[in-house]
Amino acid sequence: MSTKVCLVLTEKTIEKTLSALEKYKKFIDIAELRVDYLNQSEILYLRNFPERAGIPCILTVRRKSDGGNFTGGEGARMTIFARGLAFANSDPIKNFSYIDLESDFDSSGIEEAARAFDIKIIRSLHSKLPVKNIVKTLEGLCRFETDIPKFAFRANCLNDVSELFKASKLIQNQEYILSAMGPYGLCSRILSKKLNSQIVYTFTPEYIKKNKLEKELIDPETLEGLYRFSKIDSETAVYGVIGGDVNTSLSPKIHNQGFKHKNLNSIYIPISALSSKEALDFANLLNIKGLSVTAPFKSEIIPQINSISEASKFIGAVNTLVNENKKWFGCNTDVDGFEQALIEFLNEKDLRRYKVAIIGAGGAARAVAEVVKSLHGKACIFNRTAENAQNIAEKYKFKWALLDPINIKQLSVFSGLIIQTTNAGMEPNIDIDPLSFYTFSGKEKVFELIYRPETTKLLKRARAAGCQVCNGYKMLEYQAYHQFKAFAGKEYL
Repeated sequence: MSTKVCLVLTEKTIEKTLSALEKYKKFIDIAELRVDYLNQSEILYLRNFPERAGIPCILTVRRKSDGGNFTGGEGARMTIFARGLAFANSDPIKNFSYIDLESDFDSSGIEEAARAFDIKIIRSLHSKLPVKNIVKTLEGLCRFETDIPKFAFRANCLNDVSELFKASKLIQNQEYILSAMGPYGLCSRILSKKLNSQIVYTFTPEYIKKNKLEKELIDPETLEGLYRFSKIDSETAVYGVIGGDVNTSLSPKIHNQGFKHKNLNSIYIPISALSSKEALDFANLLNIKGLSVTAPFKSEIIPQINSISEASKFIGAVNTLVNENKKWFGCNTDVDGFEQALIEFLNEKDLRRYKVAIIGAGGAARAVAEVVKSLHGKACIFNRTAENAQNIAEKYKFKWALLDPINIKQLSVFSGLIIQTTNAGMEPNIDIDPLSFYTFSGKEKVFELIYRPETTKLLKRARAAGCQVCNGYKMLEYQAYHQFKAFAGKEYL
């Protein structure tokens, strides 16, 4: 069974709806007309919509209680469905192909009219919470053997999404639609084919942006262009990036371009998780072949993997996991990626003449400390938690200090090169400046590992003072090239 890509249409008028449809038509198989978004007067033109759309359409009037916009009574909703089905034509292209009826919707007349003209009924249940038994829930939705059950729920964590994939393996000879909503569910939309879900729902970029849902929803152009959805099959190898919040990461763009360029049947997806354990459980369930690891899992994941490179063991952080015969091997490409980007930025082969301030003491700071030491730099680790700074500093015989205005003198001494490794200032918290108490003289060189936004508050201040600055994009790119080789066994370029 091939999963159909559906565009959910949420415009206020039929004309705007048709123009949105036209824009993304080449990326989709079907369209869902959400009548609950239409102006009241537009309902008059409902019946002609499928013919004008020119592709199979779903008729949906979603109530407010189910996450939609419709606030009228059931009688009014029934009238809308009746209008959409009225004067059904023997030519199927002139009729709606599907009608979406909630599990508690009761009108034998409407259902019989739909079946008489071979209009498929989607029986849907939308829940704010996961349920214990997804298979049973799906089975309970069907009233007629040709009904397509649809269960959509908000995933509170990645484990909820894992349950969705487990359920999909238990369902035999049945068409169904499964959809996990919310940030943790995004990866399941991209992998709808692996779920054997009959439909994957996409939205226009305009709707996503307007409602600030970039971390939850996907548009059809991105689904095809970035993730090559139409090429995914049972043999497609899955890779991904795991972290606390990775849904807008640029890593999928880099890796998927590499897979496309090398003509590999592979896909790389974002996997946001609450813990490294649930991320690994999900990866094992789906037999994911390789993972990029980002904050805050770079150190905490180590005890859960089977083996680790000597360098990563010493650093105490990994950013790359490779699945070798169901065993995870961890290594760290941040070191090579950062070194390459830093040398390029400074245009020098070592750090002998630099006193370096490393801001932060997380997994990324450990990789940075490793590079600074190997390039013969002297450094001081500044961090809000003294113990974490001390742990890294002692390993490399560096100094350490509390990241606090009280240590501004110490920071000035080590300000030849400032390397900012924390998430402070990263989207969405762009107003944070981890060095707000420090005034740049213009002589400092500032390298920040953040790449989104391109220029943080910190970098803006440094640049305005005349400092030479660099963001983390080149590091991201270079470490990804090394990762790609670990994943695919081939050079990226």
